[in-house]
Amino acid sequence: MTSYVLRRLPSLAIVLIVSSFLIFLIMRLVPGDPAEALAGANATPATVAAIRHQLGLDQPFLTQYAEWIKGLLTGDLGTSYQIGGSIGSLISEAAGNTLLLSLSALVIAVVVAVVLGTLWAGARRPWIDHLLTGVNTLAIAIPTFVVGVVLVLLLGVAFPILPTGGIPRAGLLADPGITWQYLIMPAFCLALPISAVLTRYLAESLRTELAQPYIATALAAGVPRRRLLLRHAMRNVLPTSLTVLGLQTGALLGGAVLVEFTFSWPGLGMLIERAVAGRDYPVVQVLLMGSVAVYAVLQLLTDVAHALLDPRIRLSTTTRRARRATPRRLALGGAR
Repeated sequence: MTSYVLRRLPSLAIVLIVSSFLIFLIMRLVPGDPAEALAGANATPATVAAIRHQLGLDQPFLTQYAEWIKGLLTGDLGTSYQIGGSIGSLISEAAGNTLLLSLSALVIAVVVAVVLGTLWAGARRPWIDHLLTGVNTLAIAIPTFVVGVVLVLLLGVAFPILPTGGIPRAGLLADPGITWQYLIMPAFCLALPISAVLTRYLAESLRTELAQPYIATALAAGVPRRRLLLRHAMRNVLPTSLTVLGLQTGALLGGAVLVEFTFSWPGLGMLIERAVAGRDYPVVQVLLMGSVAVYAVLQLLTDVAHALLDPRIRLSTTTRRARRATPRRLALGGAR
């Protein structure tokens, strides 16, 4: 397993290096000058030039890129232009809120997918299949911000059961009984499309597995269908389902932007919105790079977990390496 992970690390490093360069380049190509935004509309060219020099924006492109990479590697993320304060402190404060929201949404999505996916795969009545198909299609098709607005109007305005947005004044960790009231609507809104994708994939995978010959043999031997579904079919589809879960977990970061904006949740999504609106390039660069890094690491962890659950992956990579090494050994043997 260690060799498998080490073989994946070079591709991870290449993705991060290329992504960092593209992010830095694109931010420099975006219209607008941070120095002019800081100086104001009535600033003189000399004032704008002084601010550009102070921020280091008058240096060559590669020099700016090298300084930014050096700061990322050393933990010095820089200072915000518009929002103010250290970028590290801004991100650490917002990341905790986003992490809580994302984990809550992930738990909801997994629970819903396991329950409905198993029910869908084992359903024998047509109306259950039609009902779950319609609900699943709607969950995927309706945008998250539309679901968020409907939830706010329904549960926050028409029937004021839950808070319409924000977080508790005392903080998220002060009183869990209050925190969940603020958390349930944005977490459900964020989890809805992900749970729909996982439910459909899990149901289709279980149906395919239930059509295998060993299932028919076990049913003929008197093994209950529910036992075969939960203990055998579920175990066999778990590795591929875990890969899909890893992809959808990375998609949580993109969905969190709209959900946090809809519910005024002070997380990374709101921070990105403030940074983009204010042309706060250092904050946007770090947030985009962090999103790419998290997504890439999640993919690596998902592949590792997949390899742990399915030894054939490790065996296949070992076999390919042995096949590549065989001609070289034969050539060396012939040379002797």
